[in-house]
Amino acid sequence: MKRVKTQRLQPTEQGAAQAGEILRSGGVVAIPTETVYGLAASALDEGAVARIFAAKGRPSDNPLIVHISALSQLPLLWAEVPERALVLARAFWPGPLTMVLPKTAAVPGCVSAGLDTVGVRMPEHPLALRCIEAAGVPLAAPSANASGRPSPTTAEDVLQDMDGKIDAVLEGGACRVGVESTVVDLTGEHPRILRPGAVTLEMIEAALGQTEVDEAVTRAVSAGERPRAPGMKYRHYAPCAPVTVFDGAPARTAARIRARLQPGDGVLCFDDCRDVFAGCENIVCYGPSGSIAEQGRRLFSALRAFDALPCTRILAQGCRPWGEGAAVRNRLHKAAGFHCETVGGPVLGVTGRSGCGKSLLAEEAAALGFGVVDADRVYAELLSQCGELLAALRCRFPDETNKAGVDRRALAARVFHDEQARLDLNAITHPFVVREIERRIVRLEVEAVPGVLLDVPLLFESGIDRACTATCAVLAPLEQSVQRIALRDGLSPERALERLRAQPDDDFYRQRCDAVLQNDGSRDDFLKKVRICIQKYGK
Repeated sequence: MKRVKTQRLQPTEQGAAQAGEILRSGGVVAIPTETVYGLAASALDEGAVARIFAAKGRPSDNPLIVHISALSQLPLLWAEVPERALVLARAFWPGPLTMVLPKTAAVPGCVSAGLDTVGVRMPEHPLALRCIEAAGVPLAAPSANASGRPSPTTAEDVLQDMDGKIDAVLEGGACRVGVESTVVDLTGEHPRILRPGAVTLEMIEAALGQTEVDEAVTRAVSAGERPRAPGMKYRHYAPCAPVTVFDGAPARTAARIRARLQPGDGVLCFDDCRDVFAGCENIVCYGPSGSIAEQGRRLFSALRAFDALPCTRILAQGCRPWGEGAAVRNRLHKAAGFHCETVGGPVLGVTGRSGCGKSLLAEEAAALGFGVVDADRVYAELLSQCGELLAALRCRFPDETNKAGVDRRALAARVFHDEQARLDLNAITHPFVVREIERRIVRLEVEAVPGVLLDVPLLFESGIDRACTATCAVLAPLEQSVQRIALRDGLSPERALERLRAQPDDDFYRQRCDAVLQNDGSRDDFLKKVRICIQKYGK
């Protein structure tokens, strides 16, 4: 392949105009999108599209996604624009969603890899939209990396693979999402997700109803199968060293990887698990264990970082597979060639403010055979049995302890009005509670329960979320919670309200939990939600 001088275009109107001029003349330009950088060329020019395949070293049976800047371009690409495509477009465009429908004759066969369908999306990044407008045609734009390599999320990533192979790269900063778009096939009776992304299964179901997930999302595609969307068949996203993914609760996967480490290994881990691997030289982190969005933004750059390290193999912590986590897990599993290992059984951590209905969820889980661990009961038992914990509390809180033990009511009153005292109490008690809960999880798994449910008000503050394979918040209207607490604990409504206002608000839980159950209807309605939650997140 003849080398060219790759220009670096600035993230300005002028830079986008220059990119458009190159694209109009049949050139290839790497452009920023909200997902990853795309390798763009006119989707209607077979010669330009051929340059994409040549630059990437991409197999010819791997279809490309076409990018548009306006809905008026759809009739040029799709033989028919059905109403459900418009429903999704109104909900998620511009954004990280690609829809697959039968194509028109205007779309070259090389774009669709010989299929009679083509995937189309409208990117959210303003520079991408400006480039499409400046080019005057829809743009084919797969990820701007060498085929099989981790996708690029910065211009520097693009140049690692494409410098000298393409005409230009338009600078656009780091990509906001970090994993490629969701691909949904709309040709069947029900929408079918061919590739997960930031537009989740739950979002599509909310818009269109029943939605299927293709088997290729969770397994390797065999040599004889024909890919219907990018990324379905071939080895993708992979660093040079082989990857093994360990799926399960972050605390358990970190311990398993630590036990497997050999000289020369690299570790891909969560930020909050890094200390487990003290002494290992080849560590790369890709976000906190509780932040799927951050994991998505950092995954590909983390995988690329290993190529600069002397690794013979990479042991990786797998993320939780819920919501956007399905996309991150899919990319990591593909990077590993689906060489994955599950550590431990399902552990569902339940949290939320007082009086929301967590205990009802726990009761239903117990009725279904789950092992249930109540953090408050664990704490109470430790206060009566653990001499080391009692000694630490007597040292810090002498006025709230005596020879008989801890005056829990007095201690609660103290920390309620003294923030430093509350922080000190948590620093003392949380490590004891976490260790005991972890021991009970292991003991319950030996008993072969179908799953374990943890009822933990301070799930994230204590770090017990790292012992969970999924987390769920139970929320309820404030006035209902006030009534429940007042009745349950014999408090005045004013005192119950004061207690609730001292706890995190709903947004705290919504931003952190994999699932949210709203307990705002009848008991029967809530129990239906509970059963669905346990079936989905506790399996």
